[in-house]
Amino acid sequence: MTRFLKGTDRPLAEAYQLALLDLDGVVYRGKNPVDHAADSIRAAEQAGMTIEYTTNNSSRFQHVVADQLKGFGLDVQPWQVITSSVVAARMVAKAMPKGAKVLVLGAEHLREEVSRNGLTVVNGPEDHPDAVIQGWYPQMTWQMMADVAFAVEAGATYFVTNRDLTIPRELGIAPGCGSMIRAVIAATGVEPVASAGKPESFMYDEARELNAAEGHELVAKDASIAIGDRLDTDIEAGNRGGYDSLAVLTGVTNPTELMLAPAHLRPTFVSPDLRGLLEVQPEPVRAEDGTWQCRRECAWFENGSVHASDTTSVDALRAALCAAWEASDKGEASLDASSVPAFALEH
Repeated sequence: MTRFLKGTDRPLAEAYQLALLDLDGVVYRGKNPVDHAADSIRAAEQAGMTIEYTTNNSSRFQHVVADQLKGFGLDVQPWQVITSSVVAARMVAKAMPKGAKVLVLGAEHLREEVSRNGLTVVNGPEDHPDAVIQGWYPQMTWQMMADVAFAVEAGATYFVTNRDLTIPRELGIAPGCGSMIRAVIAATGVEPVASAGKPESFMYDEARELNAAEGHELVAKDASIAIGDRLDTDIEAGNRGGYDSLAVLTGVTNPTELMLAPAHLRPTFVSPDLRGLLEVQPEPVRAEDGTWQCRRECAWFENGSVHASDTTSVDALRAALCAAWEASDKGEASLDASSVPAFALEH
């Protein structure tokens, strides 16, 4: 059964108690803030929503990320920032004996988290590590990646912080941790046994637990919403974990990718940016004539292609998503970029 977009009768900030919010491409790009993000977050908090920041970035300390967000005018405590280093260290500690030797490719934040979880950080393959954990940070070198490959070839259990192929930066899209992991896989023929970051849903579960550890009640999944710019990490993690999700278009994901998304990558809601937190989300409805209606806009499938009433309207995009997903799931067409509308949304 096709999973279509949902609607709400209240703004998302009122309909959900906890936002599990991605950072890169959603709140900032590198050092630069995303337009409307900080104002929308503050307004959502004023409406009663709690914010947890979940990031696959393993290179930065929680307090450093919190300080950057404070620089945007947000009130953030370090415990609200859930990095893949925090999750990865706990993952390795559960899988390996206490005190196991671990070779860490990553920033100091990852090394400290590994040590904090009762594991022994070693410096290279010559120390015969029991496990390897590979993360990402800007200063990583070829020699560091070679050391990971040497240790994996020698039998160390291979873990990674995340498998993001790309990462948004100030000047554009750059290679992410997943691209570096592919290089090690190509050299060794060995796949990682586990990844701490999204699209695994454990990061969202961990965020809810840490929020409860701060003296709050554990927020139920159906009162939590995953928010991100990547379908293959943020949104897939939500779907795997049973969370509703909001896809924003301020980072990697674009309208064409959304219309062509397979079922496991489809979000619950779509908004151009985080101002969607403050808005009632309209639910597209299938009319008797087979068109999809979203408020005043519509979309339909005809002659192997999806058509939309207005390619500058997010409501038309919402209708077009349902039309495209329905056609794909019924096997009526094999859609590609040439058979869906080219949207240029108004902001």
